[in-house]
Amino acid sequence: MTTVAAYAAPAAKAPLERTTIERRAVREHDVLIDIKFAGICHSDIHQAREGWGEAIFPMVPGHEIAGIVSEVGPGVTKYKVGDRVGVGCMVDSCGECENCKAGFEQHCVKGNVPTYNGIGKDGEPTYGGYSEKVVVDENFVVRIPEGLSLDVAAPLLCAGITTYSPLKKWGAGPGKKVAVIGLGGLGHMGVKIAHALGAEVTVLSQSLRKKDDGLKLGADHYYATSDPATFKELAGSFDLILSTVSAPLDFGAYLSLLKANGALVNVGAPEEPIALNLFSLIGGSKTLAGSAIGGIPETQEMLDFCAEHSIGAEIELITASEINEAYERVVNSDVRYRFVIDTATI
Repeated sequence: MTTVAAYAAPAAKAPLERTTIERRAVREHDVLIDIKFAGICHSDIHQAREGWGEAIFPMVPGHEIAGIVSEVGPGVTKYKVGDRVGVGCMVDSCGECENCKAGFEQHCVKGNVPTYNGIGKDGEPTYGGYSEKVVVDENFVVRIPEGLSLDVAAPLLCAGITTYSPLKKWGAGPGKKVAVIGLGGLGHMGVKIAHALGAEVTVLSQSLRKKDDGLKLGADHYYATSDPATFKELAGSFDLILSTVSAPLDFGAYLSLLKANGALVNVGAPEEPIALNLFSLIGGSKTLAGSAIGGIPETQEMLDFCAEHSIGAEIELITASEINEAYERVVNSDVRYRFVIDTATI
């Protein structure tokens, strides 16, 4: 066991505070990673405040981890000391079910082991990236290409794969019109990736406050959803709409913006249930779908794609002592566009 410093929420809704946690000894197929940077995802806040249901405390959040390998187990074949690596939203799965074998470990039939707020196969709680080090099975570690600096790469481990996976699955590319709802931590990555895939990209945001940013990030068009004229003007326009916001929306209104056979895919996860008139789906044979991160192979594919296209997150680097302030700013949409903790300050 190794004792490391970390920032943890001691109880639901409590401020995070500095503490120490135990990391397991390196097993045969484990990799010990010196964490350099950890992104702050809105889902960290949902879980630390029990917005998505009962959680495990103390909680060390963080599933956007970038660092350097400092030790490997004797059976490790994929990594060596000094490699630049990342860890995303999960650290284990059964490895034997149909989904795991197909590279969709996030949909493990027995349930994947989340990077934090979970219980590992050893029965111990998992602790995330707001810490100095982490020990992870090599099969849940991905390589960060040399073309990406670790600070801007960290958010790709959640925000990057969460948007890349549905954009690829639903065919974002040349000749396709894609809309991204929300220009936040997820949304700004959705814009960058959809643009790099060759799609015509529109941002749908509550106001035009971030319009200049959206256009710089790769959007072709930018509309305010608070303006009723937007929904009239854009009716039937899009092949794909990616919703990245965690607020309940009027899904009927957004479905009206799709072309026939179009899809509205949710990656934001509101805490409240939504109401939906099914006629808004039936008319036009439209699809309302969800998407959860991506498997390990696709996460590596995403990182390689981002390196090839020089795509990193737009970040605000903070010290660990600023985490609680950052949480409030995320809730108030006051970040452009991802907070990243410099873990040397923990």
